[in-house]
Order: sequence, then structure tokens, then C-alpha cells
Amino acid sequence: MPSGFWLAACALALILQVASPQENVCQAPKGEDGYPGTPGRAGRPGQKGDVGEPGTAGKSTGKKGAKGEPGQPGSPGMPGNQGFRGSDGPPGPPGLPGEKGAKGQVGNVMRQPRAAFSATRKNPNPTPNPNAVVFNNIITNQDNGYSSLTGEFTCKDQGYYYFAFQVNSGGSVLRLLPGDRVWLESDAGSRNNIYSGDDTDSIFSGFLLFPAGR
Repeated sequence: MPSGFWLAACALALILQVASPQENVCQAPKGEDGYPGTPGRAGRPGQKGDVGEPGTAGKSTGKKGAKGEPGQPGSPGMPGNQGFRGSDGPPGPPGLPGEKGAKGQVGNVMRQPRAAFSATRKNPNPTPNPNAVVFNNIITNQDNGYSSLTGEFTCKDQGYYYFAFQVNSGGSVLRLLPGDRVWLESDAGSRNNIYSGDDTDSIFSGFLLFPAGR
């Protein structure tokens, strides 16, 4: 056999073996599964997705339950701000009479104030009040309320007093408070016409009619 033909035959056999390797290749048995690996690290958070379209409202298919029991009352809240004062309401009906009080003590007439004075005018000296008419000759001065120097009566006990004078023949009832003063007053011309002398009958008098409460 020529050598060229043998080489060609050998090359063809080699090509055939390469073309179908599974016919004469031995396969190894399948290996066992490996051990599971360790968990991997958490991945980075992804971007926020777009808001989806609202879904359609579902139909309620359940039955309405019974009304529940009232809950426990909550704790009291903070007091609110004070409101404006409202208008006064109408007066209420009169109340029932109170019980009769205890009988008071019998009054003592000797302890009651008894202010009284009477004075005549006899050549008086000048006074701080140039218009005052001074009756310097004291006839009566109970409780020392009248001053012969100033011609003034000073009230010590609150009440109603009666004053009379015979300058122009007049009189008056006055309600006085402690500290009030009463005197006769005239202008300079009229005062010169007031008689004053040993036989004078110009008299200024006053006395307490009755005390008055505050």
C-alpha cells in the first residue's frame, strides 16, 4: 500500500473520532451537592416608587354590629378662660322672715348724749372769722360743745339738732355728723346792727333733738 494512502486513511479515522467523541469517552459519576454558602449582605434600598392610582371603593358586605358599651370617662380637662360677666338677673323673691332676736337691754337715759347750749352777746372780742357773730356770754353749755371765743358749736354726737337765734328771730333743724360746726354769720354792715350790751337780748341757742344712726 502506498504511504500516501495510509496517511490519508489515518487522518480520516482521526476526523471521525473527533466528530463523535461520546461514543468512546468515559463519563465520571455525578458529584454530591455542596454545602450552602453564608447569607450575603443586604442590598442597598431601592428608589421610592411612584404613587399608584387609587383603587375603587369596595362594597361593604358585612352586617352592622350592635352598639358597643360606653367607654370609661376621661380625665378632667384644664379649666377654660374666665368669660365676661353677664348681665344681672331679675331680683329674686323675698326670703322668709328671720327668727326674732333677743330682747335688748333697757336703755339708760343718763348715758344718752344731751348736748345743749345758750349764749348772749356782750361786747365780744374779734375772732379769726371776721363774719362770724360771736355770743360770748355763755348761759348754758352742756357737754362743752359751744366756744365763746369763736362763736361756733362743734358736733360730738351724730343726730338732729335744733338751733334758734334772736338776732333776726329764726330757727332751724340740722342733721349733723361728728366734727360738723355751726355758727351765725353776717356781713360787716349787718353785724354792726346786732345789739350788744348789758341789757342784751340777742341769744344763740342749740340742743340735740335725738341721735341718728349712720
